[in-house]
Amino acid sequence: MLFRSTRRQSEAVSFRTAVLNGLAADGGLYLPETIPHISERFLQALPRLTFQELSYELANLWLDTEIKRSDLKNIVETAFEFDAPLVQVESNIFALELFHGPTFAFKDFGARFMAQVLAEFVENEITILVATSGDTGSAVANAFHNAAGIKVVLLFPSGKISEIQRKQMTTLGGNVRALAIEGNFDDCQQLVKQAFADFELRTQLQLSSANSINIARLLPQCFYYFRAVAQLSDQHPPIFSVPSGNFGNLTAGVIAKRMGLPVERFIAATNVNDVVPQYLKTGKFEPRPSVQTISNAMDVGNPSNFERLSYLYENDVTKMSDEICAASFTDHKTEQCIRHTFQETNYVLDPHGAVALLGLKKFRSDKSAGIFLETAHPAKFTETVEPAIAAKIDIPDKLKSCLSSPEHVVKLKASYEEFRSFLLG
Repeated sequence: MLFRSTRRQSEAVSFRTAVLNGLAADGGLYLPETIPHISERFLQALPRLTFQELSYELANLWLDTEIKRSDLKNIVETAFEFDAPLVQVESNIFALELFHGPTFAFKDFGARFMAQVLAEFVENEITILVATSGDTGSAVANAFHNAAGIKVVLLFPSGKISEIQRKQMTTLGGNVRALAIEGNFDDCQQLVKQAFADFELRTQLQLSSANSINIARLLPQCFYYFRAVAQLSDQHPPIFSVPSGNFGNLTAGVIAKRMGLPVERFIAATNVNDVVPQYLKTGKFEPRPSVQTISNAMDVGNPSNFERLSYLYENDVTKMSDEICAASFTDHKTEQCIRHTFQETNYVLDPHGAVALLGLKKFRSDKSAGIFLETAHPAKFTETVEPAIAAKIDIPDKLKSCLSSPEHVVKLKASYEEFRSFLLG
């Protein structure tokens, strides 16, 4: 299978080349030329498959010509040593819990899969650049820590992520370097994009990305949508509410639907960084500086995966609106949702899951099961969640351990010249 840039100004490439490049030569994002379709037999077998088994079958549809079946099976089994359970929260409302991996966030799925794939592909030393507004950095750091031939450089907005999120990135050391950027997530993302556009730099360093702009990060996010439907007893296609920042998660859901997964529609739930909800209302995509919120992983003012979404819907806002509805919610509403849900159901939401639940309740029809994505463990946001529920959260031992470890972090201005010098130094 070949992969083509969303801008269609560069030639189609293999999966291996797409992964190693990160971005296409024309600055676009890679998508498959054609999306494979699952069989009715596979769909009927879903409830009997483990997460590893369904992930292997789906991955093989994309990669059967590039990775041997035995190697692909090992990649999937090593990457996914955890599940994505569906938990009922209210009548016909379910949380798809995506925080049971080693860093307690949904980014573990994509980061660990990509790490295993790169171990197959890398021949010379490669530098992975990652801009993160929260959980991507810790997931990538954990997945690639001490990987031979791979250096990891993480950029995060200084003072704008939780303490646990920061320490999960800054306490590993070794081949993982953490950069605290004086700015917001969009500044971090822009620095990474400038590096990829810098031909002279790329002749000196082999660069790739482990953000969701990398196709190896995006494709495995399709898998847990299938796992969610497999755990439903209701045969009617569900509604998925997706907490959205950079929009990789929602893009993966749309791809899963194009593969044949029964989905009634998607809800793009955002915090006040609502450029995509505004686009669906007005037809105009107008990026703007991001605003800091308590759901910090969604603090994105110029979501890079919107380019993929727009491509999939042929740049037609009406076509996108037919499958996706969207809404944004304030921090106050988010805190209220955390409090009310705990009081009524005893279920503890993290701020991102709370935004998704708000979106689900705004748009869900009574006939359909509603699934919202719980993308991070609430213990990563104790400063927000504990006051909201008026109770203490048990912090998993793996999260506790990083809190007392020394940090290794470099502070930089949001200056490409400084960032470039760091990379070359």
